Amino acid sequence: MWHSLPRFLHLSIRCFNMLILGISCFYHDSAACLIKDGEVMAAAQEERFTRIKNDASFPENAIRYCLDYCSVRLDSVDYVVFYEKPFLKFERLLETFVAFAPKGIVSYLKAMPLWVKDKLFMKRTLLRRLQDIDPSGKFDKTKLLFNEHHLSHAASAFLPSPFQEAVILTMDGVGEWGTTSIALGKGNEIRNLCEIRFPHSIGLLYSAFTYYLGFKVNCDEYKVMGLAPYGEPVYAETILQNLVDVKADGSFRLNLKFFNFATGLTMTSRKFEKFFGQRRRQPADELTSFHMNVARSIQQVTEQIVLKIARTIRKKYQIQNLCLAGGVALNCVTNGRLLKEAGFKNIWIQPAAGDAGGALGAALYAHHCYLKNDRLLPNDENDGMKQALLGPEFSNREILSVLQQLNIRYSLKSDDEFFTELASLIAEGNIVGWFSERMEFGPRALGSRSIIADARILDMQSVLNQKIKFRESFRPFAPAVLEEYCSAYFDLDKPSPYMLFTAEVAKSKQLNSEEGRASSSFDRLHQSRSVIPAVTHVDNSARVQTVNKANGDFYKLLKAFYQLTGCPVLINTSFNIMDEPIVCSPADAVRCFQGTDMDVLAFKNIIICKHENQHTQANKLQKKYRQSTVMS
Repeated sequence: MWHSLPRFLHLSIRCFNMLILGISCFYHDSAACLIKDGEVMAAAQEERFTRIKNDASFPENAIRYCLDYCSVRLDSVDYVVFYEKPFLKFERLLETFVAFAPKGIVSYLKAMPLWVKDKLFMKRTLLRRLQDIDPSGKFDKTKLLFNEHHLSHAASAFLPSPFQEAVILTMDGVGEWGTTSIALGKGNEIRNLCEIRFPHSIGLLYSAFTYYLGFKVNCDEYKVMGLAPYGEPVYAETILQNLVDVKADGSFRLNLKFFNFATGLTMTSRKFEKFFGQRRRQPADELTSFHMNVARSIQQVTEQIVLKIARTIRKKYQIQNLCLAGGVALNCVTNGRLLKEAGFKNIWIQPAAGDAGGALGAALYAHHCYLKNDRLLPNDENDGMKQALLGPEFSNREILSVLQQLNIRYSLKSDDEFFTELASLIAEGNIVGWFSERMEFGPRALGSRSIIADARILDMQSVLNQKIKFRESFRPFAPAVLEEYCSAYFDLDKPSPYMLFTAEVAKSKQLNSEEGRASSSFDRLHQSRSVIPAVTHVDNSARVQTVNKANGDFYKLLKAFYQLTGCPVLINTSFNIMDEPIVCSPADAVRCFQGTDMDVLAFKNIIICKHENQHTQANKLQKKYRQSTVMS
């Protein structure tokens, strides 16, 4: 099941003062990244600019931002690197059709026109779109390179990491052929070792259950993860016995009779529904204990598979460091178990682990592995991602101009007044939209484009879901904790700056209430399980973000809240509503603030209170937001 891979040949060229642009697009979550002499300078997802969730289009806006940030034109860029190889992907499409023919003819005929028109001639398409960005210049077509999908992921995981040597595990739906791959990283080299190939995919297995549970594929997998603790793993063994065959080393094969993604237009087959005894849930249908149990079961199966793979490679290669990328690496519950049970001393996960991060990995791979430039390793406490704060930043002058144009009333504060007053407002139960410094790259809000609230308030979780995020009531929220107090509040002794590890709330902070723990209903949402109930999930877990001085103003806010209340924990959730990208610009922030029941909007040294801005279009915006959101 594991396919051995040949070692890549590399150029022996030393390059200095080099700009490399990485691009990912045309599948989902398009992005661009610009590096200079191996340093990540700027990166952003296209969705943040177009306001289209998971926008797959050519990342023109993201590219323009990266170029503007570094004050360069496109013709000054030495190389542009696309994150995968379209011809290999087309080869997989053809071979899959031949292998399953005549089954799948409908999906084949649907896919072919798109491939013939654009994707098969990706180089031509990319060159044309790049030329549109800088019509006055002439982009040299020899500067356009293509990297393999899983190599881009592997590079995004290892090359920005603080490790000189690591095993790299990439897990996603599918790249060109690979779905799960293992590589070794050392210095500025990445060597592919083996892979599991399509159609056998842990990412597609999880997505199939996402589809069956009525959520969006390649978008809502985290909802399955959040739903899982409400259920019991009653179907885990039968999944392992019938749907996926897992070997002792973690390699696996899917029973394709139950799945339709290889040849059809859906993720699961009729046999899948027959097997579980219920039809696929529709998005508007009620979530029942059956759905909770199915979610818990596939989550447990996924954890078992990933743990087996990780333990196998730890034993085989005897390397203490593990790097992760690919969409499956965003499953923070699995990551939490890896940290405790896989046997690695250190684990580092690319914060933009999905396809957006492929743009970053493609650029870094070209600089270090293709052109053989050395890595400048940071110290053990840092990495090359700059806290993932790689997006646009706005000056107070720009922000004030927007507020004045929109007729927003605000208060200007000194530094001391600003953080103290904001901490006090949060402690009083106010919900704050927080907009500060550079925007995050990746799916997590890490304290630049965040909604902040007091984790000690029991009903804050339901208030945030229903009145701010307009999303399903079962969804948990993450805690941001001062790094020095992390182990006092959570069973976690490692930093977690990117909110990618789940840990249990410390026993000393849990409340000794057994009431309702056996229940799998959403009534458990209203039970207080710890001294920070709003960020304690029903299984006493939390997706932790540790915060230190490198987090800038967000650290100062959290520190001020701790000094005021004695609690070093705040709720940190993304500044958006369901089905909308995280806000990017000040205007985005004002629109989201006005369209929800947020109480306060904070920019640097600027505080805006909702009750002082009733003259605005808030009611119209709230109605618009609610009408466009499906509640559960």
